[in-house]
Amino acid sequence: MQVEQAQADVRRVHRGGFSGPLVSAVIWFAAAATYQWGSPGAAMTVLFLGGILIFPLTVLVLKIMGGPAGLPKGHPSTSLAIQSAATVPLGLLVAIHLGALAPTLFFPAALILVGAHYLTFISLYGMPLYGALAGALVAIGAVALFAFPELREISGWIGAATLLVFSLPLYLSYRASSAREENLSASDSVDAQ
Repeated sequence: MQVEQAQADVRRVHRGGFSGPLVSAVIWFAAAATYQWGSPGAAMTVLFLGGILIFPLTVLVLKIMGGPAGLPKGHPSTSLAIQSAATVPLGLLVAIHLGALAPTLFFPAALILVGAHYLTFISLYGMPLYGALAGALVAIGAVALFAFPELREISGWIGAATLLVFSLPLYLSYRASSAREENLSASDSVDAQ
């Protein structure tokens, strides 16, 4: 299987991957609310445990939408998807440790880790838009850590909003790509006749 075909499969099955950032946004909003109105430790737990649930919740969203909700068994992109997903909970352990030392460092560190994880999605989906999402999350985390520490307290909210905002262009990009592929298939069928 060619890389382009594998990427097209991932885009088609996961609808451009929009549901991952959408589900993540809900979890980040819950963690930010827990931080603000509960405790930093509880917020770290919400983001960590919620992060573990992102993939199953994403699959649920895809099932509700109808159509396939997972790549076929043995698909070459499955390994990259699993490896990429595994980096988040492992990386969050570092963010949790930082948050235990200074609670305001947790969300900025988590943003950098989650943003870095989206870099592999550029290759997984064949969608450069994931580079913009990765860059935005990393930039927000880095700015809060190094330039504007006053953003640290609200960086969870900013990250949640960023994930939510990016879910729409990811879905629209998938729709546009899907329409182009259908048009190419239709023109190939006409040419073959």
